[in-house]
Amino acid sequence: MLGLISSVLEEGKVLVDRIRKKRTLSGRTLYRGTIGLRETAYIISGMGKTNAAHAATILIEEFSPDIIILFGIGGAYPSAGLEVGDVAVAEKEVYGDEGVQTGYGFHGTEFVGIPLLRKGRKTFFNEFLLDKRLLKRVLKIGGRIAPIKSGTFITTSTCTGTRRRAVELKKKYHAICENMEGAAVAQICALYGVPMLEIRGISNIVEDRDRDKWNIPLAAENCQKAVMEILKIV
Repeated sequence: MLGLISSVLEEGKVLVDRIRKKRTLSGRTLYRGTIGLRETAYIISGMGKTNAAHAATILIEEFSPDIIILFGIGGAYPSAGLEVGDVAVAEKEVYGDEGVQTGYGFHGTEFVGIPLLRKGRKTFFNEFLLDKRLLKRVLKIGGRIAPIKSGTFITTSTCTGTRRRAVELKKKYHAICENMEGAAVAQICALYGVPMLEIRGISNIVEDRDRDKWNIPLAAENCQKAVMEILKIV
């Protein structure tokens, strides 16, 4: 069983065309069917960390997927080597705003001394590594759909709307893009021990906010095409 998550339906219309069996589960819209030879459950989470964590928990508790794929759109940081319409894949997810803001900068939860998760001998603060095996397999699809790049993703509750802040985040975390759900899903997957993959179509460069420069339809389309390719190899 594959578990798929996106925050809004517009990010998954291509998938819905293939798995039309629809229901509501714990207040979330869920589509279930078969893509290729794989049984699939696709849930629309809603925007943000809490919604995404809830959706991931529903998938795992109800369907016990062997893999969870989170997908959708994201904003690329300046000088990250990504353009609008490109595809980014997460090597690591980082909570960008869980911690303490001090007079000498922001510090993650390790500064507080309280981890977000303990799993066996592992302690997780702000960072969650994603499945390396899945990442390697995904990168093999290369640029069939669009240029593809892997790196660190940052999850924030507040979208970055200035170039100055974008440069700060990129420098601090050596990140390539940001989103609003990934780290929360990564935390739930780490808690349950479920391999996770996250893929984003780049809708905009994170700079002084200008929606006229964005291309959400292209980002969503290329991301879904990449997901369809990925489903052939996972």
